[in-house]
Amino acid sequence: MTYREQIDPTRVPAHVAIIMDGNGRWAKRRGEERSRGHQAGTETVKRIVEEAKRMGIKYLTLYTFSTENWKRPEMEVAALMSLLFESIEEEIFMKNNVAFRVIGDMERMPEQVRQRLEQCIANTAGNDSMTLVLALSYSSKWELTRAVRNIAADVKAGIIDPDTIDDTTIEAQLTTHFMPDPDLLIRTGGEVRLSNYLLWQCAYSELYFCDTLWPDFNEEELAKAICDFQGRERRFGKTSEQVTTTNTNDVTE
Repeated sequence: MTYREQIDPTRVPAHVAIIMDGNGRWAKRRGEERSRGHQAGTETVKRIVEEAKRMGIKYLTLYTFSTENWKRPEMEVAALMSLLFESIEEEIFMKNNVAFRVIGDMERMPEQVRQRLEQCIANTAGNDSMTLVLALSYSSKWELTRAVRNIAADVKAGIIDPDTIDDTTIEAQLTTHFMPDPDLLIRTGGEVRLSNYLLWQCAYSELYFCDTLWPDFNEEELAKAICDFQGRERRFGKTSEQVTTTNTNDVTE
């Protein structure tokens, strides 16, 4: 039986976040330029988006380009920006009823790319089967620093009382304020770290790491991660007994 056949459709995570790692190494192993790996990774994105929608996942967030990635060789960054521009196929979003969003410092993006992104966001805003979110020019430290500055400005202006600041105050200032926190975070490529990605939001996310390089990550690999997720007990600080009691009450009610 395949992993796809083992998935419980009633317990699919609402939000899956992915660190798509391994494009460069995939290309290197084949004696090709790193750009070829990024191109192959783009094809994987299309397949995984379609599969996530089929599974019933409501939010899929992909770590596409970090603030640290601006430090990469200029030619590679330029190639990535060009690939990003070419890969935004709005008709695919409309055909599949998928909304498109971006989190990150859009001001750093090349003007042509930024306009293309903004147009796609606006034109797909009414789609509601799934939301695809790209983390572009994004890092958690950038995001949290931005949130703190905004809150500090509101305190200084007398809009916010410092004594009332809580989790919801901070979350309202995050770029992810429009969606729930990830239930599952997947990282491909064999590395075992979060790389400055959704650090606040993943406080209680289930983490799944695999050795598969992103271009080789397919529908069955995604299903395997979902099955692993469904085999875990999510306690959120409670005991197993409390979780069992809560789940029983939910069914009874």
